[in-house]
Amino acid sequence: MSSGITVIIYHVKDLAQAKALFGTFLGVEPSTDSPYYVGFELDGQQIGLVPDGHERGLTGPVCFRDVPDIAAAHQALLAAGAESHEEPHDVGGGLLVASVKDADGNIIGLRQQP
Repeated sequence: MSSGITVIIYHVKDLAQAKALFGTFLGVEPSTDSPYYVGFELDGQQIGLVPDGHERGLTGPVCFRDVPDIAAAHQALLAAGAESHEEPHDVGGGLLVASVKDADGNIIGLRQQP
């Protein structure tokens, strides 16, 4: 498991347009291509496009770090002064995600692999 930022998610309004733009920008075809998520792999980094974020007020990228225990990591960030943005939840296939906001409103993502 990587100790760095493993995924960067961009919340987009037009998934098809964003897929074309990021494919050109990154110079690779999507490794995952579905109506709810388009993902690119580039040199071990995952770049994801999600079409529903603007409805939830997400207008910028969110960086995710893989953690071994998402509930513990989420609680530790709350104890350090963060505000919960998304409680840990399954987004499919046993992949758990959660996020918090720092004091400046920046969103920090957590991810636990199945």
